[in-house]
Amino acid sequence: MAKIPIIDLKAQYKTIRKELQQALEEVLDSQQFILGATVEKFESDAARYLGARHAIGVASGSDALLLALTALGVGPGDAVAVPTFTFVATATAVARLGATPLFIDVEPENFLIDLEKLAAVLARKKNSGRVKAAIPVHLFGRMCAMDKVAALAKKYHLFVVEDAAQSFGARDGEKSAGTRGELGCYSFFPTKNLGGLGDAGLVATNDAALAAKIRLLRAHGEAAKYRHDVIGLNSRIDALQAAALSVKLKYIQRWCEERRARAEQYGRLMGERKLLGRGVLSIPQANGEAHAFNYYVIRAEKRDALKSHLAAAGIQTEVYYPIPLHLQPCFAALGHRRGDFPVAERAAEEVLALPLYPELDAAQQESVVDAIAAFYAG
Repeated sequence: MAKIPIIDLKAQYKTIRKELQQALEEVLDSQQFILGATVEKFESDAARYLGARHAIGVASGSDALLLALTALGVGPGDAVAVPTFTFVATATAVARLGATPLFIDVEPENFLIDLEKLAAVLARKKNSGRVKAAIPVHLFGRMCAMDKVAALAKKYHLFVVEDAAQSFGARDGEKSAGTRGELGCYSFFPTKNLGGLGDAGLVATNDAALAAKIRLLRAHGEAAKYRHDVIGLNSRIDALQAAALSVKLKYIQRWCEERRARAEQYGRLMGERKLLGRGVLSIPQANGEAHAFNYYVIRAEKRDALKSHLAAAGIQTEVYYPIPLHLQPCFAALGHRRGDFPVAERAAEEVLALPLYPELDAAQQESVVDAIAAFYAG
């Protein structure tokens, strides 16, 4: 039985193997592993692709969030609005600075932060506590409605840090995900649309002063050799990672288009088998270039049983995410309980990510949807 992985990094590697190896060999020959020309080239290329004035490579997407919030002066006494249905790093970056994650429920159709609920919370908080920033998360590759985010930020004097960890390559008109707020944060974890050879990340901004702060903070706060103006981190992107990412960056547009095409194919196949409303509760909508489809996530009845059924058929799936942030043990001190954010809690019980990557072929997609149909037919 042929297995279908949720992502096939080996298939991608085969298409760029020689180019990637050459780029890595050039770094090895140079023996310049920390910062330098290779890193500067990737930062320049990434900024150009994103349409941002500045792009600063860092050690991970998690560090990107931490550095961005630090640069904005977030700290004790501040609250930062974050969706409760996302990867934990979005909120732990807030907590590590002594600030408080202000959890907001999500929209049932797309799992993005519910901006109406955010607006209601901000209206209540106006006279009872300081909300300094908001982190809209472009979850699974789909962009939030950034015009509405910008309007709320202006009204309530908020900084906006875009969590674009899963949305490199997504665009809303001429604006790339991560370029509408004060700062945008990206992850290059290997499974991302633009994935490195390990951990790496990026911070993008159009603000020269903020860019300078990020560059300072990522290198121990060192303004001149052995003079440290602020307390920073060791969070520089490695030259080997930058070299690999420079190669992959040339293909990201095509890869995103291929991901969208496969997402549309899933929708057609599920429509043909009349799965919507019969087991499959919802499927993601393409939303044009504003969805980069880092993951293809459906909502399904009997999710855990379906996952086991697909695994038995050799089809790998994943649950992103089984526990909303407000119910995570690390945030227990905030006092939230089950029922506080019902949309996120229900999503955690129903979401299932199906295999999706540019090299996924039509026969494999047919097999995935056939297996889903067989489960609900039984």
